[in-house]
Amino acid sequence: MRLLPAALATCLCACAHAATGLAWVSSEKDHALTLVDAKTLAVVGTVPTCRRPRHLQRLPGGTKLLVVCGDSGRADIVDMPTRRVVGSAPIGNDPEILDLSPDGRLAYISAEDDAALAVFDLAAKKEVGRVAVGPEPEGVKVAPDGRRVYVTSEIANLVHVIDTATLKIVKSIPVGKRPRRFALTADGAELWVTDEMGAAVSVISTADLAVKATVAFEVKGLRADDITPVGIALAPDGKTMYVGLGRANHVAFVDVATKKTRELVLVGKRAWGLGLNRDGSRLFVANGLSDDLTVVDTQAAKPLKTLPVGRVPHSVVVDD
Repeated sequence: MRLLPAALATCLCACAHAATGLAWVSSEKDHALTLVDAKTLAVVGTVPTCRRPRHLQRLPGGTKLLVVCGDSGRADIVDMPTRRVVGSAPIGNDPEILDLSPDGRLAYISAEDDAALAVFDLAAKKEVGRVAVGPEPEGVKVAPDGRRVYVTSEIANLVHVIDTATLKIVKSIPVGKRPRRFALTADGAELWVTDEMGAAVSVISTADLAVKATVAFEVKGLRADDITPVGIALAPDGKTMYVGLGRANHVAFVDVATKKTRELVLVGKRAWGLGLNRDGSRLFVANGLSDDLTVVDTQAAKPLKTLPVGRVPHSVVVDD
């Protein structure tokens, strides 16, 4: 089903959000979303999507979920209360990750094959801008005020800072090896970027646009090459940053203030995608090589349950 622009614009408007109580997990090989009850931790259904769903992002209003499909060149729009795909929008060739403008109308998308950041108007269903960046862009993060968008280049080991008004790169910041994903601190003063091949996170000052600190990870018994951080998520209270350590099969709990790792929690194989429930008491970890989801009690820093969620789970959004 495809929406007309006016209908898609309606999807983007703010509305009251009645939570579904579900964790939504994209499955790259099953071309579907797996639905997990966020309280009972049981799989309760699936939603078929476009091919190779990866990144997931809520639209403004909270009831619609944007599903980025790498092999379809489009994003499906899922109505979470009815569990149905209600529309779609083209987003270019081989899309990786996206972030939205504050009003939800523009999608800034990393186009890996094109070494570009593509800008799509979701309501008009067309590309409205493009910026050439370093090879293999992936992570995308729009500043809270919408004036900047940050993009990683995995090969160039750079974070590009782009002015959204002019679509010009204002600075390219050297970071660690193979930067992947972003998270902003609660005050917006720091941008954390995972360095997959550097076993670390680079912390960028958003005021100075320079790296101010590096958080290095160690896991007993593993070489640095085996520690491959990708997924990253900030706790609702802003005090803890959770980092999925990829092939190290752990999640790190990092104190935002001290930049020190407080806990390491063993999860499944290749821990990448992370999602938190509303109060931050549970962390949902997508394990891409064991085809499962580990749910962690963040207070106790212990896994509660691991359950199968389809082949090659990528991202998690918790709607509780």
